[in-house]
Amino acid sequence: MLEQMDLRLNRTRRASALAALVTAGVLIATGCSSQGGKKAQDASDDISAGKANTPRLKIAMITHAAPGDTFWDTIRKGAKAAAAKDNVDLVYSSNPNAADQANLIQNAIDQHVDGIAVTLAKPDAMKGVIAKAEKAGIPVVGFNAGLDNWKDMGLLEYFGQDESIAGQAFGKRLNEVGAKHNICVIQDQGHVALEARCAGVKKTFKGKTENLYVNGTDMPSVRSTINAKLRQDSSIDYVVTLGAPFALTAVQSAKDAGGKAKVATFDLNKTLVAAVKSGDVQFAVDQQPFLQGYLSIDSLWLYKVNGNFSGGGEKPVLTGPAFVTKDNVETIAKFAEKGTR
Repeated sequence: MLEQMDLRLNRTRRASALAALVTAGVLIATGCSSQGGKKAQDASDDISAGKANTPRLKIAMITHAAPGDTFWDTIRKGAKAAAAKDNVDLVYSSNPNAADQANLIQNAIDQHVDGIAVTLAKPDAMKGVIAKAEKAGIPVVGFNAGLDNWKDMGLLEYFGQDESIAGQAFGKRLNEVGAKHNICVIQDQGHVALEARCAGVKKTFKGKTENLYVNGTDMPSVRSTINAKLRQDSSIDYVVTLGAPFALTAVQSAKDAGGKAKVATFDLNKTLVAAVKSGDVQFAVDQQPFLQGYLSIDSLWLYKVNGNFSGGGEKPVLTGPAFVTKDNVETIAKFAEKGTR
């Protein structure tokens, strides 16, 4: 009897000692610095936090950017930020010619990339090659241009501004400032997003809206074309542009013409922010290009690694419109200086 009691007591003592050792081990692990036991917790949090320790992916971003258009620098900066975080090899290329842009998509397919982020400025030219990418099992997301086409073309997600809604908001703003006659300057005829902006302005603006087509790749020509139109019709009191560089050029055109026309614009950069501050540009609509670039790349990483995708394949993720005026420009300026707004 005594022997059995001693045996049970010894077992209890051994169990207690073992429990104490385990507890001490846990305390040591949890009590270490962030370079010690916390590593295990950080590692388990990596997926949710997006700090990728996953195998390196290769993702192509293919846009319709024209050479020298600083808007796309902000898009690319956002894409690079996401790529750095997600352990992604970002392959960026662009061409304003729709057929050449389609060729760039084919090049990405031939390179067997893990995903493609693409703009659909002229979607009809993209249909065939995007179908090839999807057939090859490459997920494709759209951004910036193609809101009305991405679902029909089978893209996974879309990130951007509803250009029709943005245009309608712009038209209402023109009403509020008392405008009567505007010209809406389109730098790329047939570009679906640009056409939608001006159509939106016309839908809600109570005055007169005229579209003026210019060659966006030739800025001296843009300046002279706007100047000539303002000299021809002195009733024009607002020039509506569809990009920051064109707004700044339009400011010069208006000064050249010597009339009363003011300038307001879609899209933003740090130089444009200064023009809003000075009053050279009355207001701007920001679609947050940094966010578009960032979300496009990050979304493909999330899809490949976690199986996540935003909007359920049914709804876009909207990044605008956000108005920038003298009232809030100071808040925006510090971010624009960094190239994130």
